[in-house]
Amino acid sequence: MKKLYSLLLAMIVAGGILAGCGSDSTEQNGQQTKESEQQAEFPVTIVDASDQEVVIEEEPEKIVSLIPSNTEIAFELGLGEKVVGVSDFDNYPEEVNDKEKIGGQEFNVEKIISLDPDVVLAHNSGARNSEAGLEQLESAGIKVIIVNDAANFEEVYESIKMIGQATGASEEADELVNDLEEKLASIEKQAKDITEDERKSVFVEISGAPEIYSAGQNTFINNMLELIHADNVVTEEGWPKLDEESVIERNPDVIITTYGYYTDDAVGLVLKRNGWQDVTAIKNEQVVDVHSDKVTRTGPRLVEGVEELAKAIYPEVFK
Repeated sequence: MKKLYSLLLAMIVAGGILAGCGSDSTEQNGQQTKESEQQAEFPVTIVDASDQEVVIEEEPEKIVSLIPSNTEIAFELGLGEKVVGVSDFDNYPEEVNDKEKIGGQEFNVEKIISLDPDVVLAHNSGARNSEAGLEQLESAGIKVIIVNDAANFEEVYESIKMIGQATGASEEADELVNDLEEKLASIEKQAKDITEDERKSVFVEISGAPEIYSAGQNTFINNMLELIHADNVVTEEGWPKLDEESVIERNPDVIITTYGYYTDDAVGLVLKRNGWQDVTAIKNEQVVDVHSDKVTRTGPRLVEGVEELAKAIYPEVFK
């Protein structure tokens, strides 16, 4: 009996050990599978705005951004702690004030290299003028991604997804794009209530007198005006310089200024202009200053910019 009892006890203990080993093995296999799935995201190959293939072997730990729109996208994707350098023009979010500055349109190559980034987020708007500097960064072993110069919301979404893919934040990028699409769809739905008779003509002033520049056709601002069923009185392409007589003749229902952040009482200055008293926007005091960055930076806050424009032009609709 003692022998039988000893044999049964040995079998129970052995079974327990084997079960424990099996459990540990399963957990280890599961962990290895999870780790391999995470590692499978990299390397990734990005075809950037310059049509160059950029292979990123591992998830970046340090990021430098050369333009504010890229920076705002990176922070919105939760990458703020990884951003080690930003341009002199960056001012949002507030945390960028604690980041190393790497220069303006002419960035400091040596400074960027000293920060030892894994990835530099460049931009197609300045890539041609910065070609030599970008080549120096690449020669130093730094991956450079040239993000597209977005001309519409679909291209902004592409920029967000490109940055997300390059930094290991693809899921966050998809969520952000979905959120922006939903918000924009809500604004467009409200705009559908504006009839043809209710449509307003708008003049968007990028800089004030004596040298007045405006947003014309094929600009993001024009695209935003179209989304909210407003008519741009500027039919010229791009960012034309207009004389005061030309603006008076176009007689806009609403005047939007975008430079209140550096000009005291931008709205008051427009309202007091000599010879403008018969312009509909002046007579009805329909002159509004909007946040410049929200309507010009091709990043996540553009939808907020559309909303600001909508409330400024159609306050009775977008309450």
